[in-house]
Amino acid sequence: MANTTMKSVYFVGAGGIGMSALERYFLSQGLVVAGYDRTACELTEELRAEGADIHYEDNPDLIPEACRDKAETLVVYTPAIPATHKELTYFRENGFDIQKRAQVLGTLTRSMKGLCVAGTHGKTTTTSMTAHLLHESHVGCNAFLGGITKNYGTNYLLSKMSPYVVIEADEFDRSFHHLRPYATVITATDADHLDIYGTEEAYLESFRHYTELIQPGGALIIHRGLKMQPNPQEGVRVYTYDRTEGDFHAENIRIGGGHIVFDLVSPIENIANIELGVPVSINIDNGIAAMALAQLAGATADEIRRGMASFAGVDRRFDFALKNDKHVLLSDYAHHPAEIKQSILSIREVFDGRKIAAIFQPHLYTRTRDFYKDFADSLSLLDEVILTEIYPAREKPIPGITSQIIYDNLRPGIEKHLIEKKDIPAFVKSHDFDVLIVLGAGDAVDYVPQIKEILEHK
Repeated sequence: MANTTMKSVYFVGAGGIGMSALERYFLSQGLVVAGYDRTACELTEELRAEGADIHYEDNPDLIPEACRDKAETLVVYTPAIPATHKELTYFRENGFDIQKRAQVLGTLTRSMKGLCVAGTHGKTTTTSMTAHLLHESHVGCNAFLGGITKNYGTNYLLSKMSPYVVIEADEFDRSFHHLRPYATVITATDADHLDIYGTEEAYLESFRHYTELIQPGGALIIHRGLKMQPNPQEGVRVYTYDRTEGDFHAENIRIGGGHIVFDLVSPIENIANIELGVPVSINIDNGIAAMALAQLAGATADEIRRGMASFAGVDRRFDFALKNDKHVLLSDYAHHPAEIKQSILSIREVFDGRKIAAIFQPHLYTRTRDFYKDFADSLSLLDEVILTEIYPAREKPIPGITSQIIYDNLRPGIEKHLIEKKDIPAFVKSHDFDVLIVLGAGDAVDYVPQIKEILEHK
């Protein structure tokens, strides 16, 4: 992006949620935007309607003429694209400027004040909350989010006036090492992506290095009790946060009747009577982190209080499809054992005394292999578990690694079922549910509208 003659940007993996935010940014800058993705989806069709030229066959002949001049074209790709990809090979062999999505975001954090959120889980909600708080305040912001916000129906916000850019800092493939945050939150460092990192130590080291990239004069806001040891540069302010302790924390928490209200204790300014727009208890932690970033950027107490109450959430994050006295149905993107544990405990706190069941679709063979016992422990907090086959995403099957190994390690006596994903609607039809969660980062969530219809007619 140092290329000032750039007139076009070509995206390899154009349908990714994070990539689409960048595509919208470059469209707003008046550049030609084109790209490839393996299959058409709602997002790629929206982007096409907005002016992006996207196709679905890996064929260099389909690259538009406007993207064939290496002096004027930036190529952006995601780490999930294989090295054998024909179009990527064409760009490489012809000397184009090729960057990962994270490198492009990194450039933005050098030219604006980057407010970044890193961590194993909680990133998307905390980033989206931060963006909403600032967008609704006099400060404003640009934002590149990892999910579609319900407030705006998009994963991208643009401000021509604000110096701030809110970014989800992804540790996958060490992408977040390209960023230079002005201020960053670290929500959690439970080991993940061990197919990339190999060991928990390497994973924690990656976060330690990330803290070295915060710009002097900026700030680190870190959740209390994490295993990692931060190493920020001189001149970086370090704050801790937690639900009940730390520089930023909550007091006077009131949970009941589907509402959560609390007071924020902050070294900048205390704020009383904050009501969560999405009342699940994990959002107390997420909200504290988001409010800390918003306060550092200059949002006022009244603006923050209003913004927290009006935050409507993110698609697939504690996403309620149905909520009445008879049935509660929601989906949650949780796909790591620690996330799943938090998700279940949060739901149990709000719906105390009700029977809680979950349909869980494991995500990745490697993650299932590395954490199957932890998955079983977390899922055992439920009253009933329905497991489907593993969602492979970018991976090939691993012999002996199936959902069965999670199933076999669930606590004795729990109600449990192993079914095929395609049988989800029939299973829901033939069983009774009180509170039902569809968990995971795969495609089982696509059944939620069907499940909702079935439950509404019971």
